[in-house]
Amino acid sequence: MATQIQPLVTVDDLEYMPEDGNRYEVIEGELIVSKAPGLTHQASSVALTIRLGNYLLDNPIGRIWTTPGVVFGEISGVIPDIAYISSERLKKIASGERIEGAPDLVIEIVSPGIPSAQRDRVVKKQLYGKYSVKEYWLVDLIRRTVEVYLLRGSTLELAATYSGQEEVVSSLLPGFRSKVDEMFRV
Repeated sequence: MATQIQPLVTVDDLEYMPEDGNRYEVIEGELIVSKAPGLTHQASSVALTIRLGNYLLDNPIGRIWTTPGVVFGEISGVIPDIAYISSERLKKIASGERIEGAPDLVIEIVSPGIPSAQRDRVVKKQLYGKYSVKEYWLVDLIRRTVEVYLLRGSTLELAATYSGQEEVVSSLLPGFRSKVDEMFRV
């Protein structure tokens, strides 16, 4: 009996996905479907966006987007919660309606549930490392922590885990500081 081979899904195939409130991504040819984020997730996203946005108003060194389309290639396109690109790279990878290449910083907010945690902690972290995202933050809603990963070769390695009143800092955003607890205000 012959083994059935599943066809790869491409980024172009995402254009044909239904408008049903789900989030559709393709990672290395595999279709990933997730529910729309909940209110706690959205509140953390807004809190982070405000803090990063205020920092960038005072320090115009790049731009952030919330839930942008990020295309790494024909078979990998994702929708991170927040992405930052330095001013030097903006025109190169963010001149159209999508980001075409690796953002400098990607932030994913881990929603409750094993599939979400598995996707963000393993699958997306590997994808972001493979395509040279320099810094990756995992904001964990259950643990109320922020894990900061830095690119070493083609792997994102844990550099620090912040919680409570500790201040998150970034190698890409000189002088940026934000207390972890402030990222979880609802």
